[in-house]
Amino acid sequence: MSSPAERYASAQAAAQHPQTRQFAAAQRFALDPFQLDACQALERGRSVLVAAPTGAGKTIVGEFAIHLAMQTAGDKAFYTTPMKALSNQKFRELVDVYGADEVGLLTGDTNINGNARIVVMTTEVLRNMLYAGSDSLRGLRYVVMDEVHYLADRFRGPVWEEVILHLPQEVRLISLSATVSNAEEFGDWLDTVRGDT
Repeated sequence: MSSPAERYASAQAAAQHPQTRQFAAAQRFALDPFQLDACQALERGRSVLVAAPTGAGKTIVGEFAIHLAMQTAGDKAFYTTPMKALSNQKFRELVDVYGADEVGLLTGDTNINGNARIVVMTTEVLRNMLYAGSDSLRGLRYVVMDEVHYLADRFRGPVWEEVILHLPQEVRLISLSATVSNAEEFGDWLDTVRGDT
């Protein structure tokens, strides 16, 4: 059982982060402290790097970013993955939550509802959108980069780095990885190039 001071601190945090509280209450499980910390940081307008083992629940933080985008009319969230198979899976999951009208999928050979408020895509597609100055970027508030450790990949890493560097500064970046080996150093770099991470 928590102490009165711990209960008070918890109540204060909940009062300061109403979106986190609402989102956490809607889950089928209690959020872990690292998930709450990351969600609260996003709610305060910061970007986050979540480095945790596979199965620890990192993606809940990306899902919270999508929740935040859906609270304000016109805001958008992109969920990027390194592989088409992951994009397809995440697309189906988000359609189940938000409905087919609100979710799109863009991969090299698939274009479903690409102007939706939530769009799942490969990172290469986002890079191409950034370079083309796509109208789809209008209203973009959150970009989730699932498996961000691909930044270290010799062949595909530059795509990830270009996205991180060229995203507009007002876009919050949610970087998720189970295998990034230098999380503190990587987090410092993200803070340097993106600010407030």
